[in-house]
Order: sequence, then structure tokens, then C-alpha cells
Amino acid sequence: MHRRRFVHAVLPALAAFAAPSLIAAPADGAAWLLRLREAAQHRNFQGTLVHSVGGTASSSRVAHYGENGHQYERMEMLDGQMRRVFRHDDEVLTLWPERRLAVFEQREPGAAMPVLLRARPDEQVFERYELRSQGTDRVAGHETQVFLLHPRDALRFAQRLWMEPHTSLLLRVDLLAADGRVLESAAFSELTLGVRPQPETVLRPMRKLDGYRVLRPAQLRTRLDAEGWSAPEVPGFEQLSCFKRVLDEGEGGRNGETLQVVYADGLTHVSLFIEPYRGEHHRPMQTAIGATHTLMQRQGSWWVTAVGEVPMGTLQKFAAGLTRRP
Repeated sequence: MHRRRFVHAVLPALAAFAAPSLIAAPADGAAWLLRLREAAQHRNFQGTLVHSVGGTASSSRVAHYGENGHQYERMEMLDGQMRRVFRHDDEVLTLWPERRLAVFEQREPGAAMPVLLRARPDEQVFERYELRSQGTDRVAGHETQVFLLHPRDALRFAQRLWMEPHTSLLLRVDLLAADGRVLESAAFSELTLGVRPQPETVLRPMRKLDGYRVLRPAQLRTRLDAEGWSAPEVPGFEQLSCFKRVLDEGEGGRNGETLQVVYADGLTHVSLFIEPYRGEHHRPMQTAIGATHTLMQRQGSWWVTAVGEVPMGTLQKFAAGLTRRP
């Protein structure tokens, strides 16, 4: 009798303890997204980031410092071919030590690295996604609040976000298929917040490049119409940038000009690459690795590649809407 009373008394308490805490979705979604973006830009942290896709996982050491209005970041890949990435504001250096190759690039202002925020969020995000609370959880030893951004159409994937509530820093992001499957995930396995800024650990490697072949790809801002193309119109996606890039043998082993156009819906990107068609090198294909889909096809005397963390149908709409003007 006493044992039965004890069980009836204790089990509800244990169930309440094990259940995730319920939290309300932010009333002001735009302000919430702004906090996420500012945290990615200005918080100081370092740790290990694990990216899981297609049954495989890769990891990297990452650090981010914000000091006096500037951003400093570094990333070292721990698996596969050695690669290090350093960033000071909008200038990014990628080092390939085994090839003794250093590549400088300019990134779009405000882009975050490591890429847990895949695009620059805006107020229109909630015209494309519905924000839902999914309780609380722990990531890398830190308490987090979990939110789901559920798409309002079939043109994009859902994203589940784990946010550290005191700093608003994202500690984990999952991309989900329409049936709820996790297509890919990026999460910190260990993380230290509030570390002391060390900008010299970023600036020094960007200056000392003795023994490296240094590439600075020519990148000219342009417009699709100025290059003879009509822009595709895909609901919810806005064009962020359009560049003409001059490649050489250090980038993919090919020479020539490539037009790169980037679109975003506030949470994810789609990139279009347009280059002259070369039959001996180009074969039509469609591929998917995790959430990243790639579509390659010929369009007259041009070769078009569309790539992004979106469904294949979305890429097909981009490719179909990209037309060469007479």
C-alpha cells in the first residue's frame, strides 16, 4: 500500500523532470532574428564544430572574436585535406598547406562564419517560415532553447535551431526534409563562451605567407541584365549579389570567366554559376548530399550550375527562369 502511494507520488514528478520545458515562441520574431545575427557577429567564443551529412561527420576548430567594431574568425578543418580559414571583417583567407596555396576573397558584409546562420535574416522571413517553440535541450554542456522554422511552401527546408538564451548564440542547426528526417546537422561538441579576444591569431597568418602561392581572384560586381540574362523569379528569394569572377588553374583546375549570382530567402542561399559550355568537361547531372542539392545543365552555348540547401524543385525553378536575352 505504502509502496503504491510512493510510486504514484514519484512518477509524475519524474515525468515532469524528464519532459522538456515549454517556452513560448518570441512575440517579436524580427527582433529575435536580429539578436541571433548580432550574436554571430559580436560574441567571443571558441570550440569544436561537427558537421554531419549523409552518414558522415567532419569537424573543425573554430574561434570568433568581436573587438572595437571588427570581426576576427579562424577555422581549422580537422578531417580530410588540411585547410585553414581566416577572416578579418569581409576579407577571407583560405590556406591549403599541402598545396602551399593561399586564396583571398571578399565576402558579403554581415555573412557569419562558422555558418550556423546560413543567410542574413530579415523581417520577411516569417512570410516564408512559421516560428514554433520546441522546448529546451542541452548542446555541448550549455542549456539551450529550441525553435523550429517551418516552411510555408515546398521551396525550402525546415530548420531547427538550438539557441543559448543568455548570448542568443546558435549552438546547433538541423535542416529537415518534409517528412521530418534530419538531412544535415551542424553543432558544437564543445564550446567556451566569453573568451578573451585574440585578433592577432587571425591577422598574423593573413600577413605571413612566405612560401605560399597567393591568389586574389578578380571579382567584378555586375548585373544579370548587363551580362545579357533575364533574372529568375522564385517566390521568397531575393538577389543578394552578382559577380563576374576570373578563375585560373588554382581554382578547380580551369580557366575563364564565371558569372556567380547569389539569392537568399533570409535563412538559406541559392547560388547560380554561368560559364561557357565545354562539351568535353560538362555533363548534365542532378545530385544531393544531405540538404545540399546541385543541378547542372546546358543552356545553349552556356553551362548553368545551381546549388543550394533547398529541394531540387527549387533549383529547377531557378534554372528554368534564367534565360538568355536575344
